[in-house]
Amino acid sequence: MSTVSSTSAKSIIDQLQQNDSSSKKSADELGDRFLTLLVTQMQNQDPLNPMENAELTSQLAQINTVKGIESLNSTMQKLLTSYSDALSMQSSALIGKNVLAAGNKLSLGASGAMGGINLAGDADLVNVTISDSNGVKVAQQSLGAHPAGVFSFAWDGKNSDGVAVPQGNYKFTVEATQGGNKVNTTALQVGTVSALVRTPNGFQLEIPTLGQVDFSAVQQIY
Repeated sequence: MSTVSSTSAKSIIDQLQQNDSSSKKSADELGDRFLTLLVTQMQNQDPLNPMENAELTSQLAQINTVKGIESLNSTMQKLLTSYSDALSMQSSALIGKNVLAAGNKLSLGASGAMGGINLAGDADLVNVTISDSNGVKVAQQSLGAHPAGVFSFAWDGKNSDGVAVPQGNYKFTVEATQGGNKVNTTALQVGTVSALVRTPNGFQLEIPTLGQVDFSAVQQIY
């Protein structure tokens, strides 16, 4: 009697495993071909040398595993799409809101300016140095002790002599210590979310003073 080689079935499994971008339809088609070959093989096998149960079970397990992975990939893609849609709805609620995100600019207006700091650890001393656009030191503030995390600070727009400086854009740097040891810090600047932008990497917030910022980069919302 003629027999159908198990290598044909293996080639179908290999196609499924190697083609990660194949659709569910193609996976089902290859699965059907596998089962057709398997049935044909069983019908034409040599009665004196039948297929081992272990071999049959192994081949069935492989095809089911590969098809299961294909189904899982499809389900994960649907979940990611749903998550992206939910995130976009959540992000759109931030339009018009003030947020803190990484940056070291201070926009001084009539009522002063506000910035933020993210401390990697507790600090018993936090100092902020404010400079103008030319890098010239304008003022310095001692913010005292703060626990690890994000907090904001305000600047009244006066220099070290107590004289009001012109409104405009300034920059600031942060130094923090705990028991004389340096604490890592991240300067945060305030910006107003103006739009929600879809990019190849997902949705981002458009903030005029910061550019496009990931939703996850927002440290605080006002």
